[in-house]
Amino acid sequence: MMKKIKSIKNPFLIFLPFLILLMIYALLNPTSGNGDEHRYLTFAHNLINGFYSPPPPNINLTNGPGYPIILAPFVALKLPLAYITLLNPFLYYFSIIFLFKALKQVVSYKTTLIFSFLWACYYIAYQNIVFVMTETLTYFLISVLIYSLVRAFLPGKSIVIRKYIILSGFIFGYIVLTKIAFIYVLLTLLFGSIIFWIFNTKESNYKKLTAVTSIALLTILPYLVYAYFLTGQMFYWNTNTGDSLYWNSTPFSNEYGDWKDDLTQGPPDLSNYNIPGAQDTLIAHHQKDFDIINRYSGRKRDDVFKQIAIRNIKTHPSKFLLNCFYNAGRLLFHYPFSQAIQRPKILLVFPLNGIILTLMLFSLIPTFLNWRNISLPLKFLLIFAFLYLGMSTLVSALVRMFTVIVPILIFWFGYIFDKSVKINLRFNEKL
Repeated sequence: MMKKIKSIKNPFLIFLPFLILLMIYALLNPTSGNGDEHRYLTFAHNLINGFYSPPPPNINLTNGPGYPIILAPFVALKLPLAYITLLNPFLYYFSIIFLFKALKQVVSYKTTLIFSFLWACYYIAYQNIVFVMTETLTYFLISVLIYSLVRAFLPGKSIVIRKYIILSGFIFGYIVLTKIAFIYVLLTLLFGSIIFWIFNTKESNYKKLTAVTSIALLTILPYLVYAYFLTGQMFYWNTNTGDSLYWNSTPFSNEYGDWKDDLTQGPPDLSNYNIPGAQDTLIAHHQKDFDIINRYSGRKRDDVFKQIAIRNIKTHPSKFLLNCFYNAGRLLFHYPFSQAIQRPKILLVFPLNGIILTLMLFSLIPTFLNWRNISLPLKFLLIFAFLYLGMSTLVSALVRMFTVIVPILIFWFGYIFDKSVKINLRFNEKL
């Protein structure tokens, strides 16, 4: 009887149906390997051949090596893309498991189950399951980071605590290598944890946070050194920031800061710029800039994008702030897009992320009121999440960029609801 009860509480069994369904979903929706997928596969192929980026002047550091490292064995063995996408259901499944295990450390089993199911049923993330993209790996890494941080700050043997501190630092670093945008989060948290430790030397928890962020920096150091020797520039880790910042700095009233690949996007395209006349509008607004930009490649091209973007921001600061607001809309609700045909997909995104946004707003009040009593790992994770979200609004953003941070938000919701909300579905007395 006891074995049956334990098996019911076993997360590997509870969430097994999700793994099976996601595997079927991945098999029924084979990918072609185009678009961003092709870029990740190309980087994996480069790694197999002993390099990552082409040499100057055609430097390509569009993304970090975290995901291509995972892809490299599949590419080396020349396995079909279906084998790679079948890895995604397992990554998502284990992200649920680690979130469950993290919640179980700090809240009741009932709360753990409810909020783990919220992540398991977060269908917006399912769209990434069928693609060779970084999001599903990031879901897994974020959930492991949550679990390892919680364990690192629980009472226990020093050897166990050290193990989880090292794991937390490595996972944090690998998140940066997978999604390079997190490097700004890492540097901010590293600086902040050092400052807090200096002024609170007797507080061992700040020492732990400094260790975690320092290990994360050491994890990405080989890539930073490689990028330095490639570009000759300190702390230069991405050749795509300028492109995204440029589109978000657009000063034109009928453009909302969403990213465009180039100026040749018309009605036949499956892009967001897909209404009649869109291409003509793009050319009229941006051809002059692209006449300059197209003279360059690699790092220099990225620098020119940044220069024009900074000029736009200085001359039209209020429009840039408005574009950042639009970015927040695209992060949460996949809306708005410039001169775009509205799609039914928005009807799927609005309800679920509307719930997430409502829970965020609800959780803010008890979080502020009880900030001193909230566990340090959760504080760290909240700062991690909101730094990322805030920085994401500064460049062209998409809803899939929001999904990677949802496990942290759900962990936060579970913690707050368990500590502050009491719901009784049965009435104690009649009216």
